[in-house]
Amino acid sequence: MQPQIILLREGTEATQGRPQLFSNINACQAVVEAVRTTLGPRGMDKLISDPSGRATISNDGATILKKLDIVHPAAKTLVDIAKSQDAEVGDGTTSVVLLAGEFLKQTKSYLEEGAHPRLIIRALRKSCALAIEKINEIAIPVKKGDENERRELLQKCAATALSSKLIHQQKDFFAKIAVDAVLHLDELLPLDMIGIKKVAGGALEDSFLVAGVAFKKTFSYAGFEMQPKTYKNPKIALLNIELELKAERDNAEIRIEEIDEYQKVVDAEWSILYEKLDKIHKSGATVVLSKLPIGDVATQYFADRDMFCAGRVTEDDLKRTLKACGGAILTTVNDLQTANLGTCETFDETQVGGERYNLFKGCAQAKTATVILRGGAQQFLDETERSLHDAIMIVRRAMKHDSVVAGGGAIEMELSKYLRQYAKTLANQDQAFIQIMAKSLEVIPRQLCDNAGFDATNILNKLRQKHANGQTWFGVDIMKEDVEDNYIACVWEPAIMKINALSAATEAACLILSVDETIKSPKSGGAGDTSAGNPYARGGAGMM
Repeated sequence: MQPQIILLREGTEATQGRPQLFSNINACQAVVEAVRTTLGPRGMDKLISDPSGRATISNDGATILKKLDIVHPAAKTLVDIAKSQDAEVGDGTTSVVLLAGEFLKQTKSYLEEGAHPRLIIRALRKSCALAIEKINEIAIPVKKGDENERRELLQKCAATALSSKLIHQQKDFFAKIAVDAVLHLDELLPLDMIGIKKVAGGALEDSFLVAGVAFKKTFSYAGFEMQPKTYKNPKIALLNIELELKAERDNAEIRIEEIDEYQKVVDAEWSILYEKLDKIHKSGATVVLSKLPIGDVATQYFADRDMFCAGRVTEDDLKRTLKACGGAILTTVNDLQTANLGTCETFDETQVGGERYNLFKGCAQAKTATVILRGGAQQFLDETERSLHDAIMIVRRAMKHDSVVAGGGAIEMELSKYLRQYAKTLANQDQAFIQIMAKSLEVIPRQLCDNAGFDATNILNKLRQKHANGQTWFGVDIMKEDVEDNYIACVWEPAIMKINALSAATEAACLILSVDETIKSPKSGGAGDTSAGNPYARGGAGMM
C-alpha cells in the first residue's frame, strides 16, 4: 500500500475550478449591491455602526467599504480599488466599484458557456486601452491663459464632485472654499498643507477659510487671559520642552539632614525653570508653542512680558506651523537663536463657536490654508469633512491634469458607443468580448436614473440616440428627468478621474477572473498533521 503525501495541514480548505470562479464573482456582486444606491446626486446614504457604537453616515463608496468588515478574499479586491481611487483622485469611488462589478457580471454568461477566462481578460484589457485612448482624444483641455476662466472651471469640477454629497445644497459655497484652499498652495500642491478643523455649532455657511495655519487653543493655566491676543510680524518659537515645575514622583526619595538642603533643591528647580524662560525671552520670541505642557509659572512669566504661549500643541499642528512659518522645533533652549524662530504676517487668537482658535496668517516660508468647518451633529461634520476632502482632491487633479470631460454618464455612453462600433470591425470571438465593456459602461447612467427614480430604459434609449447622432456630451439631467448636454450644463469632471476609474476597475476584474483556486489555511493551533479531510492528501510514492 502506498503511503499518502500530506501537503497541507488538516482543516485547510481548497476550492477550485469554475464553481470557485463563480463564487468570487457572486461575492463581488454582493459588495456592489452595498454601494450601488449611493451613486449620483440622488444617491442614498448609509448609516454604519461600528462595534463601539459610533455611527457613521456617508454615501462615499470608499468610506462605506472601509467601515464594512469584509472577509471574503476576492471581494476585498473591490475594497482595495475603492481605497486606491480615493487616494489617487479623491472621487469616483462608487463608480469604480460599480464598473468592476458590472464587468464581472457581464462575463459570467460567457464563462458559463465555456469561454476561457484568459480570452476575456485579454479583451477587457484591450477595451480599456481603447477607452482611455478615446478619453484622451475627446477630453477638452483647459486654457491656461485666463486666470478667472481657470478658477471658474476648477469651481465647476469641485461642484460636480460635491453634487452627490450630503452637502450638495451648499456645493457652490464649498466649491469656492476648496478651490481657494488649493490655490493657496505652492506648485507641488502638498495635501498636508491644507488643514481641516471641525467646530460643532452654527450653520454650514459659517464655515470659513484661513489663509495660513489655524488650530484649537490648548489647555491654559491662569494668566493666559493677560497675554496679548494679536501680533504683527511675530517671532515664533517652536519647542518640545516642558516649561513647568515637575511634581515629585510617587517613588522618588530624597534624603536630607537639614531643612536648608531641601530649600536648595527647591531653589535649583526654580532657577532651572527661570533660566529656560529668560533664554526664551532674550531670543526675541513673542509667540511660544510647545508640544509639552507650559505651566502656570511660565504662563504668568510670558504674560508679564507681553508674550503669548500655548502648550500641549499636537504634533501635526506643530509640524504644519513649522513648514508654514519656518524656524525649527527645538528640544533645548540653549540653541534658541533668531535663525531658529519662525515668523508670519499676523497672529490672532479668536473665538469660533465655543472654542478659541490660534490663527497664523501670511506665512512666508510656505503657502498653506486651513478650513474651519461649522455644523450641527458630529456625524454631519465628519461627512462634510470627507466631502470637502474629495472636492480638494478633484481640484488638485484638475490643476495637474488640465483636461475635463462631461459627467452625468455622458463620457460612459460615448465610450460605450465607440466600443460597440469597434467590436463590429472584428471577425473573431473578440467581437463578443469587447461588447462586455461596452454594455458594462452603461451601468453608470442606468444607476443614476434608478437612484433618482427615473425610467432608466427610456433615458438610456434617448442617450443612445443622441450619441449615435454625434452629440458627444449628452448625459442624464437629474433636475429635469431628461437628457442634457452636460458640458454646456457645466457638469464637468477631470479626465484623469475617469481614466483612473476605468484602469482600476479593469485590473480588479482581470485579477478576479484569473483566480481559479482558493486555499484557506486553518487558524493556528488547529488539529495535527493527519490527512483526514485534507484535499491535498493523495496517494503517491513516499520520500525516504
